[in-house]
Amino acid sequence: MLLENITMSEFKKHLKKTKTIIFPFGTIEEHGNHLPLNTDTLIIYEALKRVIQKRKVFLAPPVYYGVCTSTGQHPGTIGITPETLRRLVLDIVRDAYKKGLRNFFLITGHGGGLHSSAMKEAAEVLVEELKGIKIAVLCPYDILRKELSELAETPNDSHAGEIETSLMLYLAPELVKGSSREEYPKFPKPFIVKDKLKYWRGGVWGNPAKADRDKGKKVVDLIVNKIIEIIDMAEKKKNLI
Repeated sequence: MLLENITMSEFKKHLKKTKTIIFPFGTIEEHGNHLPLNTDTLIIYEALKRVIQKRKVFLAPPVYYGVCTSTGQHPGTIGITPETLRRLVLDIVRDAYKKGLRNFFLITGHGGGLHSSAMKEAAEVLVEELKGIKIAVLCPYDILRKELSELAETPNDSHAGEIETSLMLYLAPELVKGSSREEYPKFPKPFIVKDKLKYWRGGVWGNPAKADRDKGKKVVDLIVNKIIEIIDMAEKKKNLI
């Protein structure tokens, strides 16, 4: 059930059936010259809309802003700090808990390390603070790494590459503007550099030319099935707390 579209009486009625809510997190972030800035948000939100067709849980509106480090200097990227993201997670979950929800799924379409860490840090605070909650923080690309690597033709595919472009070709083809050239960041690890654009000009990590709609559908199916599996685990097992 889409939280933003229901009334308070509908909320109260549905709360008797489920105490589970999904919070999607995305970004406004560059995705090469061929994908829109809302790519992370659109992909995860559309996948989660398919989840609630199969499981009668609440789906909240997405949080559009996230922590963007490597892409922070690229045109169009508008990010927030890890501290801000932690505060958002804490405030949103605490207030949802007051309304009677107990199972929380924080699912991010953005795979940035600091972004995911900020969400997990907030979840650690919440699980200690709020009695009787179950909380999961996950990025589908992380938990499906093996399956996605077998599906992709591009080794080490990642940001705005084969998989994300395939997803967009399936979910929102009208927003895909051609393609971008194959590219990989060349950051001088382990150093943290100030001028990110110097080492990653085009903002693509992979080969978008290898993308196609059928791959996108397969990835969406993988994401939906995995999230349903995790939701079922939370709703059936009491000893996760």
